[in-house]
Amino acid sequence: MSNFKTIDPSAIADNAFKLIGKDWALVTSGSRESFNTMTVSWGGVGIMWNKPVTFTFIRPQRYTFGFLEKNGFFTMSFFDESYRKALQICGTKSGRDTDKVAETGLTPAFTGDGVPYFEEARLVLVCKKLYAQDLNEDSIVEEAVKGNYNGSDYHRMYVSEIVSVLKK
Repeated sequence: MSNFKTIDPSAIADNAFKLIGKDWALVTSGSRESFNTMTVSWGGVGIMWNKPVTFTFIRPQRYTFGFLEKNGFFTMSFFDESYRKALQICGTKSGRDTDKVAETGLTPAFTGDGVPYFEEARLVLVCKKLYAQDLNEDSIVEEAVKGNYNGSDYHRMYVSEIVSVLKK
């Protein structure tokens, strides 16, 4: 974490809509021995249960899903635009079949507790899972939203406390 300083979540200056929706993020979970990462562009940040939180959505079919289910912590890493190609690779190839670290050239780093993130990130949210719930068709109230699904393949939503923020 030598290139990073720890800041309070309330000191994040980025526009939350741009941060996740436009800039994308890498969600990474696992350990020093085994981890996976994937690109996400759906999610948000806010306050829930009097805590700073992230809202992250992962489909169960994704390889990263198993890592999130197995571990209590994960990171969301945000990058400058120059890393867009690496994020595209992490969003289109599965860690089941591809060594994403080797293919992207990204450098894994780990928090003191062993939670993985990437040295090239400009901002990292270290997140502790608080709540998980599967999205389902019956709960969708706007018909047009159903077009994001093929009748199945619904995401699991994670509400997670932002326990630390690392900024370059």
